[in-house]
Amino acid sequence: QVQLVESGGGLVQAGGSLRLSCAASGRTFSSYAMAWFRQVPGKERAFVAGISGSGGFSTHTASVKGRFTISRDNIENTLYLQMSSLKPEDTAVYYCAATYGIVRFSATDFSSWGQGTQVTVSS
Repeated sequence: QVQLVESGGGLVQAGGSLRLSCAASGRTFSSYAMAWFRQVPGKERAFVAGISGSGGFSTHTASVKGRFTISRDNIENTLYLQMSSLKPEDTAVYYCAATYGIVRFSATDFSSWGQGTQVTVSS
């Protein structure tokens, strides 16, 4: 398994930008597909974006497509989520997650999770 630590959350006005980072431990980072999920109180953790181990394939949920971009640096063992044109409905705790092998979309398929970072978008 990999150990994950997120950073980069904060308070931003609507229309602004943030970049989340997720630092991973271990020497096999590229063997893991990675994803970002987000969660608001009272709701289940929701898939935001995923990326393959090589970085050659990525996918984003419809509500963030064109505004968010997932990427990774397999030399630095870091996952990123660049968020722009932020909306109040993007407010949530954002989690990075790792799963061995291919990209998956269900939170139950991910074995490693970060502690979460709060993103708050004010109107």
